[in-house]
Amino acid sequence: MGRLIRLAFSPDSDDLFMFWPLLSGHVSDPDFRFVSERADTQALNERAAVVQDDVIAISIARYATVSEAYLLLPHGMSIGRGYGPAIVSLQGRSLESLRGARIGVPGLHTTAYWVLRMLVPEFFPVVIPIAPFSRVFDALRTGVVDAALVIHEGRLTFADEDFSLVGDLGILWAELTLGLPLPLGGNAIRRSLGDDCITRVSDLCRRSIEWALEHREQVMVELALAEGRADVALTPTQLDQYLSMYANEDTRAMRADVQLAIEQLLSRGYDARLCEARVLPEFAP
Repeated sequence: MGRLIRLAFSPDSDDLFMFWPLLSGHVSDPDFRFVSERADTQALNERAAVVQDDVIAISIARYATVSEAYLLLPHGMSIGRGYGPAIVSLQGRSLESLRGARIGVPGLHTTAYWVLRMLVPEFFPVVIPIAPFSRVFDALRTGVVDAALVIHEGRLTFADEDFSLVGDLGILWAELTLGLPLPLGGNAIRRSLGDDCITRVSDLCRRSIEWALEHREQVMVELALAEGRADVALTPTQLDQYLSMYANEDTRAMRADVQLAIEQLLSRGYDARLCEARVLPEFAP
């Protein structure tokens, strides 16, 4: 039947897009069979500490605390080039006004939280899971939080919900780092699988991403038929835009500036006391 490989990834469209060919049989290997579970970003980052999944989608910031158990895959990354998670509020306000504010965040191990903490050292984080995607908007409307970090599909829909943009983390990160892209998330593979298995599973994940990119319209149709997620409610145009942002050539393969950006994020996170050790990223083949 083949060796069982457990995948875990988020509810957002780009994660399913990249793994869909593998899960639907468009890409396969008789020596392996894949099962998947989906969880929100906070849950995935917490789950990575338990090391129960073979391949798991994590925030790059989370890698700082799970690097002993995982390698990063050099593909399947979510990268923001001049864009990223949005800081939004019910009414317009400045970034400086967020000092001391209650800010909704998708998790304390997320890249978005780290970058915001680098920009605004003094605020009170309120963790709001990303599923359902409307939860963060409800928290803003009811005054549970003064502002919020919006990630994934909510990044494209906050204006439709009548919220104002305070700042774009992709732009703010580029200003901090002299133009580096923002490394938001990636896939980690369990070191204990062994070198041969890691190499082969990594290659299968790469092939899945390549197949999805090369059959983009077909995968989008298949996802729409398989999903039916009313909580996201992206229009076809918004889905196309979202995949263009986070399922693209940066997803196919890691570029040199992305590796540098990951190193910078982990180093700056340590300097900001967001993690206990300075970690250099290690990548699977």
